[in-house]
Amino acid sequence: MSYTPEYFWKNFQLGTELQISGSFIYNALFFFDQMDSFNNEEEIFEFLYSLSVGIERLEKIAIILLEHDKTINQEEFEKKLITHSHSDLINRIKKNKKLILGKCHYNLLQLLSNFYKSMRYSRFNISSVYEPNQDASRFIEFVQSELKIEIITNMITSTANDDKIKNFIGKTVGKIVTQLYEIIKDEAGRLGTFTYELRYGSKPYKIFMCEEFTFHKENSLKKEIIVSLINVKEDYGFIKFVKQIEPLPFDDELHEYIKYLINPQSNFSLTEELESIYEDKFDEERMSMVEVIGNRSVSFGEENIDDDFF
Repeated sequence: MSYTPEYFWKNFQLGTELQISGSFIYNALFFFDQMDSFNNEEEIFEFLYSLSVGIERLEKIAIILLEHDKTINQEEFEKKLITHSHSDLINRIKKNKKLILGKCHYNLLQLLSNFYKSMRYSRFNISSVYEPNQDASRFIEFVQSELKIEIITNMITSTANDDKIKNFIGKTVGKIVTQLYEIIKDEAGRLGTFTYELRYGSKPYKIFMCEEFTFHKENSLKKEIIVSLINVKEDYGFIKFVKQIEPLPFDDELHEYIKYLINPQSNFSLTEELESIYEDKFDEERMSMVEVIGNRSVSFGEENIDDDFF
């Protein structure tokens, strides 16, 4: 095989682009999972921005692998990639490959196109004060229409971003993303490149290989770890080490702290409480022990845990 610039482009450069695309899509879904409600426009913006960028880059990888050959005018080809229209990009892909998408998928793609081309700039215009925020309101309208629900955004009786909504968004995004990745994998096989390969355990690996578009597993694991830590009786290794550290005088309402572990955005005041306790009870030796927790370079075998650890 001749390793031409075209081969390196499609194999390595686009392989990196696939990692970037998957990371953006992962981040979008993670941001959405962390949303408690639909009250905060900046949270919806963060989700839409990352998702629109991630899917756009994925579409463009597929188009390059499908359309590009040595006879093509490179400059003209690259110019035609300069677009933020998801609908146009999808239509180009459909000329060469079959995509099975429903109305809700096209509605989402159109929403992402409109968001990235214009809605994300609306607040820079003074006219925005006379109308509802476009990106948040259009997204809420999309979810309401597809799920036949009403989303309330006032602070007193706001609609929760529950599992039904998270599953719907995950399923809708997954239907689009999975098919695009399959096209990339098929075309990479045809061209003899490894564009589709992903680093094990990375953000893109969860999206493209595991085909997981919610964070139910991760959240369940966090909760199970908390259950194990609270109920563990054995004094060995890591547990023995942690029990040497005097606990801080947090309030008795532990559930608020557990909610923080699941979603750090849930109660910012807890970090302020920690700062206040540190100011009153700062202990340099204790802090050095706390810093060890979660450090990848530290092993908690029995031989490492004794009274002279520090």
